[in-house]
Amino acid sequence: MSSTLFVPPEFCIPERPRPQEPAGLVLRVEPGSWGERVGVRPGDLLLRVNGHPVEDVIDVHFYAVEDHVAIEVLRDGGRRILAGLRREGEPLGLTFAHPTFDIDIRRCNNLCTFCFVLQTPKGMRRTLYIKDDDYRYSFLYGHFVTLTNLTERDWRRIVEQRLSPLYISVHATDPEVRRQVLRNPRAPDIMAQLRWLADHGIEMHTQIVVTPGLNDGAHLERSVFDLATLWPHVRSVSVVPVGITRFQRYGVRPNTIEEAQQVLRAVHAWQRVFRRRLGVRFVYATDEWYLLTGRPVPSKAAYDGLRLQENGLGMVRDFLEDYRRVKQALRRRRKTLRGRCATLATGALFAPVLARVARDFSGRTGAALEVVPVANTRLGETITVAGLLMAEDVIAQLSARPLGDVVVLPRIMFDHPEGVSLDDRTPLDIARALGRPVALADAMGDVLDVLEGRARLVFHPDQESIPIEVMRAGGWSLEKTLQPAS
Repeated sequence: MSSTLFVPPEFCIPERPRPQEPAGLVLRVEPGSWGERVGVRPGDLLLRVNGHPVEDVIDVHFYAVEDHVAIEVLRDGGRRILAGLRREGEPLGLTFAHPTFDIDIRRCNNLCTFCFVLQTPKGMRRTLYIKDDDYRYSFLYGHFVTLTNLTERDWRRIVEQRLSPLYISVHATDPEVRRQVLRNPRAPDIMAQLRWLADHGIEMHTQIVVTPGLNDGAHLERSVFDLATLWPHVRSVSVVPVGITRFQRYGVRPNTIEEAQQVLRAVHAWQRVFRRRLGVRFVYATDEWYLLTGRPVPSKAAYDGLRLQENGLGMVRDFLEDYRRVKQALRRRRKTLRGRCATLATGALFAPVLARVARDFSGRTGAALEVVPVANTRLGETITVAGLLMAEDVIAQLSARPLGDVVVLPRIMFDHPEGVSLDDRTPLDIARALGRPVALADAMGDVLDVLEGRARLVFHPDQESIPIEVMRAGGWSLEKTLQPAS
């Protein structure tokens, strides 16, 4: 790490103890890749790349940019050097059991009143109790982090390895308000941190979780306009409604419909200002605000080419755009789906949109589709998004209904490396409990595939297990699993 780079000491926490020699466990080697050519095997422990110790997959790719790559691995108790030329653009072809080798994941040192971990009951998926605040996961997977737990070495590394863009939870730019939101009296001045990153060429996407009476109103406006002073290095501000489960204990409440309408009016007014000043809208309200108020979601163009769906921005618009393409395809075909019937289960927030689309789909195809909004009894009915649905709720609320040929569930409900819901149940568990095939879908194109027998993510009650090819089709992979510290 560069010794000439000055990092303000108030940004930093003390350096953590590190393993003497971190190692990455190789899970898979892709056929035909550089890794296969030089003889890497599953089970090897990767120690060094071109002489440099590596503590995560970022290091691996950073040090392997040379034309000639030499790696040191530990195999059967002995060390081996595996080396060879790497063609331009050729992937290494190595998948690791975990993306970080030094520690499992950096923990959050804040106690936000709306922290989902602090609102989670006992007995759920183990990884839900991990307070993830790891800047490396921000760079790799778009996780939002607070920048309150970085060491001086971390700050230097971000600049040296160009870890950009980063995704940052701001919540408030006023230092004292932000400390109240984070419940961390030692949280550094976020604007100073963002300005330092901007000065070193790092791009950032930011978010503000709006909590009534805490960082809304004038605080929200100040935060948005403060962040705009750092454009184009700060590329966006996502305005997100606070999510409150029935287990929260700090007196926080969800935004009301009237408050949601006020937020949308403010965001739309600010967008007009920024379009004149910056040429982009800069600040964006996530889909939940529109669904809560019943207002139409913005057009595709209104997102200025940003890809922030993981943060709930533009997912509904993507769904509607997919259905527009489905309708075009349906116009060109004569085959009907009359006689086919399915139950589409989803969260209460998205159910009205899905029901409107399903009615139109049924009218065009003859298929009988019933949309069922599933209430989240485990976390509380204020949690209405599909990604947080529980398998137990799906089973309990569908069991007494006529379900048709197949039950279609949101794929995002199982968006975990092992393909399980928040209460650790698989789609196959649900299929067995309901006595019906269960299919997973992201969009109406997937539903069409299910009804026409082309879908891959289908689980039958009589299956003994989930085939590996179905796991891969679902995007589930063990290398992203976050294991809690023992």
